[in-house]
Amino acid sequence: MANQGVSNERKRELAKMDPFQEGLAKSIKWATARKKQLMISAGALAGVVIVFSAIMFSFKQSEIKASELAAKAYGKYEEQYSQDGDARKGYDAVKDDFQTLFDEYPNTSAGRMALINFGKLCFEAKAYDQAFDLYSKALSTVGDKAGVKNFLLCALGTVCELKNDLEQAKSYYLRVENGTSNLLKDDARFALALIYEKLNDTDAGRQMYEKVAESSGDSIYKDIAQARIK
Repeated sequence: MANQGVSNERKRELAKMDPFQEGLAKSIKWATARKKQLMISAGALAGVVIVFSAIMFSFKQSEIKASELAAKAYGKYEEQYSQDGDARKGYDAVKDDFQTLFDEYPNTSAGRMALINFGKLCFEAKAYDQAFDLYSKALSTVGDKAGVKNFLLCALGTVCELKNDLEQAKSYYLRVENGTSNLLKDDARFALALIYEKLNDTDAGRQMYEKVAESSGDSIYKDIAQARIK
């Protein structure tokens, strides 16, 4: 078989770069011309990554330390309370531990949860002013989480009642009554009915009893409310 030579035209076609090769060559040329700028940008990006990683590590460490401190405080309270069931002694035993948690790790999940949990311990110890402050701070952190929000509003209402501030108590219960969530709504309505009675607002009190009596849920207050409106 005779040897078949490659034509000059075919040689020129082979010498030409395909689109991918041409694009790659242009990219290499562009990168070479801007080598210094690219190195600076790469260095800046690496710096950002390092800083971000350090921040995330710091957050994680803070969460761990806050959780450990909270767990230790809860354990100390349980140990003290188990001795004689005295909530005030339990409160006295851990109040400084919780204050340290609030001072050093206020923006951690454990710190925010402790506002509610220690608030409950304050309430049980009849440290109502401190319970009110803690519940108020917790309320400002929960956003639109209806379950926690309504619990805190009712807790604040109860604290205000115990401090004989009925108007302020009413304002917290009304926020639950006027809210879109039904969680603890009957609790708030029943509390409002009692407050209206104390304020000699019989009509408003009856309206709240009627709402409780007509609610579709299994409210523990339904039978009492139905008896009040007969």
